[in-house]
Amino acid sequence: MSVTANTLQNREPTLQRILIVEDEQAIREMVGFALKRAEFYFEEVADAEQALVAVASNPPDLILLDWMLPGMSGVDLARRLRKEEVTAKIPIIMLTARVEENDRVYGLEVGADDYITKPFSPRELIARINAVLRRSQADSEEQFITYDGLSLDPVGHRVEADNTPLNLAPTEFRLLHFFMSNPDRVYSREQLLDYVWGRGVFVEERTVDVHIRRLRKALNDRGYDRFIQTVRGAGYRFSTRG
Repeated sequence: MSVTANTLQNREPTLQRILIVEDEQAIREMVGFALKRAEFYFEEVADAEQALVAVASNPPDLILLDWMLPGMSGVDLARRLRKEEVTAKIPIIMLTARVEENDRVYGLEVGADDYITKPFSPRELIARINAVLRRSQADSEEQFITYDGLSLDPVGHRVEADNTPLNLAPTEFRLLHFFMSNPDRVYSREQLLDYVWGRGVFVEERTVDVHIRRLRKALNDRGYDRFIQTVRGAGYRFSTRG
């Protein structure tokens, strides 16, 4: 395991830390160089076990996670991180050579917030990292929201259903926050991408459907999945009315 901190002369270093989980040294070096130029702190590990140790000792602000790792795969690691309360809210960007749509959808379904196919340019990588970090840190000054027993605290990044805490991944949290802030309005997939993911972000519209499914699944145990409604031919809305 190696740790690299980017230090800058006459400037305050960024507080944002990235964990690189990638078994190919050449890719780790390329990613590390791009992160250093973009003024991030970063730590790099070669497998899932090292990643678990690194996350436990000092949780990062974002994880760059390779799909194909020796031992525990990146997909299994993402699933495990999403199940643990301490790590459930850490944004994950999956790095993979798999280009099929089903693979991308599966990566998102297990907990990734974004998905980058290899080979990728350093410019695209940094753009996606910044976009995911912006989304995860947005709306920190907004008000507590509640509807019929479902409550969301933007500052504390907490969601409760009937006073029972729910673990939502960062993208599902932002999606629910947006819906609860704009109830009874229908939004198309394109609009949701603009408002929740951000304009200029390279994300397919199918991604919205994946995160809607994950959000509904998280709300299902308490019966609040009914609030996330599909409007055929138009998009989705949040409503407490049937």
